[in-house]
Amino acid sequence: MNILIQDIQNRLSTQIAALKYIDEDWGQLDDYSPNFPVKWPCALIDISQVSYSNAGRHSQLGVAAITITVADIKLTNSSSKAPAGQIAAQTAYLQLIKDIHAALHGWSGHAHYSPLIRESLKRAKRDDGVREHNLVYTCQIQDTKPEPGRIPATAEIIVEAPKQFY
Repeated sequence: MNILIQDIQNRLSTQIAALKYIDEDWGQLDDYSPNFPVKWPCALIDISQVSYSNAGRHSQLGVAAITITVADIKLTNSSSKAPAGQIAAQTAYLQLIKDIHAALHGWSGHAHYSPLIRESLKRAKRDDGVREHNLVYTCQIQDTKPEPGRIPATAEIIVEAPKQFY
C-alpha cells in the first residue's frame, strides 16, 4: 500500500502545480491552531479502508478506498459583491478539485493496483476558515503470500522462427 500512496503523491506533484503540500494524511488538519503543519492549498492521501476477498492459493483481492483530502485556507469573502480577485480565488479552488480528479480518475501508476475510479466527493464543514473536500477513489489490489516451502519458479520462453527445409 505504500507504493499506492507514493505513486499518488508523485502523480499529484507532477500534474498539479497549484498544490503547495502533498503528503500522507496523518492528521495535519486536525490541529486547530493558527499554524497548521501544511502549506495551502494541500492534498492529503489516506487509504481509508480495504475490503478483501479470497482469491485462492494464498492470494486475496482487495478493494481499496483512497481518500484525497483537498484543503485551502479561506481568508477572504467570495460573495457576489466581493472584489473580482476574491471571487477568482474561490473559482481557483474549485478548479483545483477538478484538476486533481482529471489527474487521478482512470490512472494507475503500477501493476500492483487497478486504475483509480472516483466514488464520491464530499465537503467537510469546518468552523476554522479551512475549506475541505474529500475525494474518494477505489481501486483493486492483489495481495499474494508465497506458499510455505515453495520457491516461485521463473521460466524462460524462447521463440524461434520455424526452420525451412528445401
